[in-house]
Amino acid sequence: MILRARTFWRILLVATAAFVVTMALLPHPPKVPIEGDKYQHMLAFGTLTILSVTAYPQGSLFRIGERLAFLGAMIEVVQSIPALNRTCDIMDWVADTAVIVTVLMVVALFRRRPSAT
Repeated sequence: MILRARTFWRILLVATAAFVVTMALLPHPPKVPIEGDKYQHMLAFGTLTILSVTAYPQGSLFRIGERLAFLGAMIEVVQSIPALNRTCDIMDWVADTAVIVTVLMVVALFRRRPSAT
């Protein structure tokens, strides 16, 4: 049962990461109901962080943060390709990293909480 749940969360994580990368690299992405590029970045990477922690509950929070921040940085590097008609903005990566760190700090606090059992 636990193995099936982890598999579900891992598949959902991969699908969400693929969606995030695709949306980030489309030359003309569709309009979304969330206004503001930074808010879109924060929603995407906040979601990826939560899914990563859920999919890998015993995983190192540092390693999860490191890999997600790297993904955000690589998206920005690829967006600098002129043919994509996107812009590379370091502040987008800062927004990604800020939400990753914030979510991971909350998770770390939750993990330190004494067990109810």
